[in-house]
Amino acid sequence: MGRKANFVNIIITLSILASSCAFAQAQPQRTNGRREGPGLGFGPTRRPPIPSVRERWSSLPPAERQIFRRNAERWMRMSPQERQIMRQREALRREQIGRETEAALRDSGLMLDPERRNLFESRYIQERRKIEQSLRQQIEAERQQQLPSLIQQLKKEFQPQQANGTPTMKPTESPKSGKSESSPRDR
Repeated sequence: MGRKANFVNIIITLSILASSCAFAQAQPQRTNGRREGPGLGFGPTRRPPIPSVRERWSSLPPAERQIFRRNAERWMRMSPQERQIMRQREALRREQIGRETEAALRDSGLMLDPERRNLFESRYIQERRKIEQSLRQQIEAERQQQLPSLIQQLKKEFQPQQANGTPTMKPTESPKSGKSESSPRDR
């Protein structure tokens, strides 16, 4: 029972972490203590309340829930060293995306105030994620198209060779004596 409760706690923790990361990336951040909003005189902006973990979980499509469960189970099976490696990889990935986001903003030539800059960064990351997902799907579709021909090619390469048009012999039969002998693959 304790292991099951521990598993539930980890799932909840991971869901909070994942949802807060997703929320943080999707929303512009406050900077320099300035309030967000269209400008002075329009009053404070109201954000909708942050949905609870349960609401976020129930709003996920079933496929994403399944992916999350698999990832949580895989995380549970990892050793502390493997978890640390995963954290380091994620930190490196975020740094890389941060550098590329900065480069995209610089290349655009835009001079934005902090609020609009954060919005630009959020949109860049969001759109980049869509592009990367689309590219992964294209690569997978192309792979699935090319695999049958690869399998056929390898099948031809690895089938026993036919010499002088004679039918392929069984690997355990000797052509001279008809006695059984081991094939080169068995040695």
